[in-house]
Amino acid sequence: MTAPRPLLVGAHALLLELPTEEATEALHAELLRRRAAGELPPVREIVPGARTVLLDGLAEPEALADELTRSAVPPLPPREGSVVEIPVRYDGPDLSEVAALWQVPPDALPRVLDGIEFRVAFTGFAPGFGYLSGLPARYHTPRRATPRTSVPAGSVGLAGPYAGVYPRSSPGGWQIVGTTDATLWDPAREPAALLAPGAQVRFTRVGP
Repeated sequence: MTAPRPLLVGAHALLLELPTEEATEALHAELLRRRAAGELPPVREIVPGARTVLLDGLAEPEALADELTRSAVPPLPPREGSVVEIPVRYDGPDLSEVAALWQVPPDALPRVLDGIEFRVAFTGFAPGFGYLSGLPARYHTPRRATPRTSVPAGSVGLAGPYAGVYPRSSPGGWQIVGTTDATLWDPAREPAALLAPGAQVRFTRVGP
């Protein structure tokens, strides 16, 4: 894959721009691997975005930028390790509309989503909200033309290439296909977020 484009951010941070979401996930995974193996200089945080990865707390960000631009990003490694399972009731108000967009019967939509192993590409929007990648292109779903002023906590939604779960009630324009009782964000828990970048996630249907 193409080498990242580095941008210095202040005196101790480095922002790496990537051309695709897949390359971003691959670079994030590689940086985590290198940090665990002691192959990176000390860094306080490695934070992925849609097409960027931020490294904060570097003593010499320029030196790392030079090194990273001389090497291509390796492919995303095979998925391994534990999977976070999120129980879902497929009772969302947009389920029938999404099924029509996908050209499948409404009762087939849960089988499609339950059969996908998602990866947390990055987090944001609200504490505990993970952008879950892995939807095949044919199931990419446009946002609602008119966002809702309030989406209940636990709502399972789709937008573009992502799936996600609202950790708290908030406005939102994602297409809501289900609900879950899973707690996505709990400040009293360690870690507080159920989902972290790079984690594998699977929906499992519960209820009728």
